[in-house]
Amino acid sequence: MNIYDYIIHDYKPDMGKRIRICRQQSGLTQEKMAEILDVSVKHYSEVERGITGLSVEKLIFLSHLFHVSLDYLLKGDGEPASIPCILTDLYDSCPDEKKTSLIKLIKNLKVLMEE
Repeated sequence: MNIYDYIIHDYKPDMGKRIRICRQQSGLTQEKMAEILDVSVKHYSEVERGITGLSVEKLIFLSHLFHVSLDYLLKGDGEPASIPCILTDLYDSCPDEKKTSLIKLIKNLKVLMEE
């Protein structure tokens, strides 16, 4: 094993655990997280189990969504913030029949912000 493999070989399981904790504290299911991140439920489940990772863009999104630093998500450095996420609160208070529309709106806003 080279030094690179030694340093990063275990980051995915620990990162997955931290993402799972953030998700649970936000009251979201794996299915909702997969929908928000636009990935399959299987892929998202594998992220939480440390089998696979997420793109940098999705990790940045999660750090904003959960109000935690990338250092916390990736390495566990620092403490997670306990500030409730405005997006999670908005989603939770949204009527079930409008939740899909809310997610589409958020995705469209993200696209507009990237332009």
